[in-house]
Amino acid sequence: MPPPIKNLRQPPYRDSLPAPIHFRTAHNDAATSYPWHRHAWGEFVYSFSGVMEVKLAAHHYLAPPQYGVWLPPEVEHLGWNQHEAVHCSLYIAKDLCAALPQSPCALTVSPLLRAILDELRAQHEPLPRSDANDRLLRVLVDQLALAPRAHSYLPNSEDGLLAPVLRALEAHPGDNRSLAELARAANTTERTLARRCQSDLGMSFAEWRQRLRVVAALPRLQAGQKVESIAFDLGYGSASAFIAMFRRLMGVTPVEFRKGIVAPPDAIIQGRSGAVGAKTEVEIGCVHEWRLC
Repeated sequence: MPPPIKNLRQPPYRDSLPAPIHFRTAHNDAATSYPWHRHAWGEFVYSFSGVMEVKLAAHHYLAPPQYGVWLPPEVEHLGWNQHEAVHCSLYIAKDLCAALPQSPCALTVSPLLRAILDELRAQHEPLPRSDANDRLLRVLVDQLALAPRAHSYLPNSEDGLLAPVLRALEAHPGDNRSLAELARAANTTERTLARRCQSDLGMSFAEWRQRLRVVAALPRLQAGQKVESIAFDLGYGSASAFIAMFRRLMGVTPVEFRKGIVAPPDAIIQGRSGAVGAKTEVEIGCVHEWRLC
């Protein structure tokens, strides 16, 4: 469930779009939500800064900067951001969605896609109508149709035992209790939680917690906090261990991320769950501090 909401924003279009392909950007304050809604057109959501989250009936989508979230027409969804975020939505008329995925998913944002999104964002809001922009929007749709699909970066669970554990860690990502300690607090066993992580999340508990900490680090980095401070807040015994984990999952260091450098798709590998992980060796600091990763 989303955290307490301070700002409620209504979807900008109810019955029709201004154009068959329409691009808009929005700057959301922290704790902003769009209520449950659906529309007759598809929508691609991408965050330039901060993290936008999208909740569906049975899924929770959250993507780091290498990914955006695709929602086909008529999919009911809720959107929110816990921290300040700048995001865009690309709305696509139903008759232009045939080549796009027929079910919600995360899509890999290539350097070309990101460059087009940046170019559109740099123009005045609302986006001026012109032949050049119409062509650019059509190229954007074509590139989305070609983009590799992935699952949510940080999946969740509705399991009665696992879900409370995940929610507690989301509220306190620096919690360093082991899976065994968390299992005892939940009146279950470590083996039970480990099995449910694999079945519900598609990954180990350790990997899920690493991703949670990456997600928690992103707005802190964009806000200018020191890497050392973020590392300690997120439960790491040293900045080097945090940097190693961040680089392994994001393909760039925290400082590079803050400068706006995004790892290219070929620097990212995907596991069974659609996970991101950089094509680099895990640095020894992360191995030695496995509980903290």
